[in-house]
Amino acid sequence: MNKKFTPKQIEKYKRQKYIAALEKCTKNLFRLFRDEKSTLDNYKNKFTKLKKELESLDTIRLDTEYLKKTKEYIDLLYKDTILNENFEQNDYQNIKSEQLTNLNRLQKMKNQRKYNKNRFKEDFF
Repeated sequence: MNKKFTPKQIEKYKRQKYIAALEKCTKNLFRLFRDEKSTLDNYKNKFTKLKKELESLDTIRLDTEYLKKTKEYIDLLYKDTILNENFEQNDYQNIKSEQLTNLNRLQKMKNQRKYNKNRFKEDFF
């Protein structure tokens, strides 16, 4: 039983896959930066693997500010750390807390809509 998918369904599937890969990347980065035992080699291997996985997917149009900022953050971090040949273990230890702060800001941006009380006011009155 072969099921034919409409272009809209295929687009939605690709979009979900891409967004899931973006969030997977940020969650893993958060875990790496939070871990006291993580090393530069560990970070490089994991981040390179995540970035390749993200690049293997078809790029989609990102509508929300959160997704746009997440994509920009991942690209900029990759360029500044992995592609930078002068980046060393000491540099990695120094940027950990800064990057945790940036990742927290992204998470707040994502959760901003969840905690907005005003969206329920109209329904109540």
